[in-house]
Amino acid sequence: MTSADQTENKTEIQGDVMDPARAAAFQVALGQAPTIEAGLPLPPFFHQLYFWTPRPPDGLGRDGHPLVGGGLIPDMGLPRRMWAGGRLSFAAPLMAGVAAERRSVLESAASKKGRTGPLAFVTLRHEIFQGDVLCLSEWQDLVYREDPSPGAPSPVPPLARTDETDVQVARFDSTFLFRYSALTFNGHRIHYDLDYARDVEGYAGLVVHGPLLAQKLMLLATEVMGPLAEFSFRASSPLMHFEQAEFCRNGNDLWVRGPDGRQCMQAVAVVAA
Repeated sequence: MTSADQTENKTEIQGDVMDPARAAAFQVALGQAPTIEAGLPLPPFFHQLYFWTPRPPDGLGRDGHPLVGGGLIPDMGLPRRMWAGGRLSFAAPLMAGVAAERRSVLESAASKKGRTGPLAFVTLRHEIFQGDVLCLSEWQDLVYREDPSPGAPSPVPPLARTDETDVQVARFDSTFLFRYSALTFNGHRIHYDLDYARDVEGYAGLVVHGPLLAQKLMLLATEVMGPLAEFSFRASSPLMHFEQAEFCRNGNDLWVRGPDGRQCMQAVAVVAA
């Protein structure tokens, strides 16, 4: 396997007022009471609802995402984009209704040739401040790859653990995926365009957002463990909109199990001291 690093030390800075109405709308979509108001802390990972990066139609790729090559992410020559995982460090609560600034850096970008063909790995680092306080650091790992070859066998996903002490069951229909895409301003067509997801990118259905699975795991961890200091997650297999998922925990380990027992995501949570 070979690789070529394309890091260029690019940075972007964005501001946002962290509108509490957007967070409350997400609570409603999750089936919760809309309790978030200005001045209250946001739940972990709710910052995904903010710092939108809208682009005009001619600034979008075929998949509905902003074209690569014009911002932080270089053009790696591969069409399919996936959020592979990430890591978060929570230093202070982000407060709803308070101006915030996100400073983003391209930490690494490497092209590699693996057994299944060319791949590209991109890591972005985000730091979010309110005033002079660093509230959150996040590392976001993206993978780019070729379109699937007709007739090629699908990768065999790992089996998920079955020793959970806590479990929550959830489904994500097309309406839920549309609402989450809207709240996060995520235009990726695999989440709402069934023909595109199936015929172009080779999925069996609409793909449940990886960050949405991570969000559910973080909410579970917070509910049963307490406030988080760190959280890391890695996607293993996509979950489709017609599938039921189990969100599981045992100690500091969390995972998402698909209806056939496969592992869709694994995570590790560290609670605040």
